[in-house]
Amino acid sequence: MTNVLEYLENAVRLTPDKICYLDDDCRMTFRRVAEEARAIGSLLARRGVCRRPVAVFMKKGPRAVTAFLGALYGGCFYVPLDIEMPMFRIELILGLLGDCPILCDDASLPVLKKLGREEDAVLYETAAAEETDEEALDEVRRHGIDTDPVYVLFTSGSTGIPKGVITSHRALIDYVDHLSQILRVDSESVFGNQTPLYTDACLKDLYPTLKCGATTVFIPKSLFSFPVRLLEYLNRHRINTVCWVASALSIVSSLGALDSVKPRELRTVAFGSEVFPVRQLLLWQKALPEARFINLYGPTECTGCCCFYELDRPFETEEVIPIGKPFPNAGVFLLSEEDRPVPQGELGEICIKGTGLAYGYYKNPQRTAEVFVQNPLNDAYPERIYRTGDLGRFNERGELIYVTRKDFQIKHMGYRIELGEIEVVCAACEGVSLCCAVYDREKKRILLYYTGETEKGTLLGYLKGKLPRYMLPAELIRLRQMPLTLNRKIDRKRLETEGAPEEAAEESRRLISD
Repeated sequence: MTNVLEYLENAVRLTPDKICYLDDDCRMTFRRVAEEARAIGSLLARRGVCRRPVAVFMKKGPRAVTAFLGALYGGCFYVPLDIEMPMFRIELILGLLGDCPILCDDASLPVLKKLGREEDAVLYETAAAEETDEEALDEVRRHGIDTDPVYVLFTSGSTGIPKGVITSHRALIDYVDHLSQILRVDSESVFGNQTPLYTDACLKDLYPTLKCGATTVFIPKSLFSFPVRLLEYLNRHRINTVCWVASALSIVSSLGALDSVKPRELRTVAFGSEVFPVRQLLLWQKALPEARFINLYGPTECTGCCCFYELDRPFETEEVIPIGKPFPNAGVFLLSEEDRPVPQGELGEICIKGTGLAYGYYKNPQRTAEVFVQNPLNDAYPERIYRTGDLGRFNERGELIYVTRKDFQIKHMGYRIELGEIEVVCAACEGVSLCCAVYDREKKRILLYYTGETEKGTLLGYLKGKLPRYMLPAELIRLRQMPLTLNRKIDRKRLETEGAPEEAAEESRRLISD
């Protein structure tokens, strides 16, 4: 297999009229997805833009995913954008891509006009209505190989400049094949998509659906503010598989929604992107005693995930759920600051090698060379690894534990501290929903933001009993809501740069609603 489009083509042969992707406005069968994607590919092939980027600037839903596949049929690679992205980010990404086709819809077309990119715009409705050119599509496919790029996903850079991660068909196929086995995806699987389409997290839903003839339901974003309605939606659509960021699951459980509505069909709950507090996990396990719970770990630079851990034993509230063991075809190891292997139990940087590694960053060779490097443990032949910037350790069972980001490791009062360890202890306190520890480098103090019913005095007393004095936060800030990114992850950067006023609930509410 050399092209991810073969997943779709196999599904069309087996179940052409089954629903592939749907949301509240649109339902598309595998046949329709293929027909419209091939029409879009024909238009691109006739334009002669093979092996170039195609931006997909559309509302999240079945048509946007079909546009991705249309770009691949045209021999191109796709770059997802979203109307909810900040304007400056859209402009930066389009500027980096240069002249390229932009598949858009009625909502995004005015934005392109404002940016002066109207000439590059191609309305989805127009492209999907094109006559399919079988000869042109066959010619494109004949020249395609599995090392061709499949997408560029732009992540948030530490400098604020987006980094475009370039991934090949080979890497994506390897990932989807192994992930589908780990999640046990089959034709009866119904995914409930939570994540934006411009992140790698959506790959867990979109491509196993094609590979296994499953179905993906795009859940309205608004429902994540109303957990009871969200669970009712899962039941209504008979969603049995979710791959969500941990904070999205935590919000549902911490607000007591599982006491009101049981997601009856859920059989697989995969989570990642953040540490899932065990206290919240236990609430989900109590509600779904027969479900499988799987912790997934991996950066965009390794095509989504490279490690997994299926929970097979009970955990205490102050434990950390392991990220487990590598996917097949992936190597994961820890390096010290001196680029040596670290002994069991000691902290090291998580490094990754294998088929799933991305090529690097689009038009950014300098940043690529900094983190995609020669394996320092191998001086015999070229072997690329990716240095994640994450710190981890192996426990006594040989399981890999994620501890924190190198960026979140601080020097305070003469001690080296992992902010993630403070968060684990805080999250174990009864009545805490979400928490985030940040370091005020100017005033040299630790700040702890949290949401939940627990009063600050109670939480402080709990922390004093669990943490050494040098790890205690200088200030506890209780928020009505935790600021979240568009991906529903805790917006740590916003808390670091904007902070939150002391005490006042009204001011805290203003922070997260700006």
